[in-house]
Amino acid sequence: MGELAKLPNIGKTVEEQLLQVGITSVDELKRIGAKSAWLKIQEIDESACIHRLMALEGAIQGVKKTMLSDEVKADLKEFYQWHKK
Repeated sequence: MGELAKLPNIGKTVEEQLLQVGITSVDELKRIGAKSAWLKIQEIDESACIHRLMALEGAIQGVKKTMLSDEVKADLKEFYQWHKK
């Protein structure tokens, strides 16, 4: 496991997916953001769910996804509803 898997919420599978879509570093993940990263993952894995989106945002913020603010969770849920396949 590499640098990305050291972030909260990022296990081996999500790290592999991030690498597959060209996101290879923590800085790159932070720059692109959770929403864009999730959209890229969704292109290769249609089963990418709301939990993966929240996990990515939590990783960027350095917290477990359950610790995200209610406002952030609501924003991500709305985004997910508009973009799920």
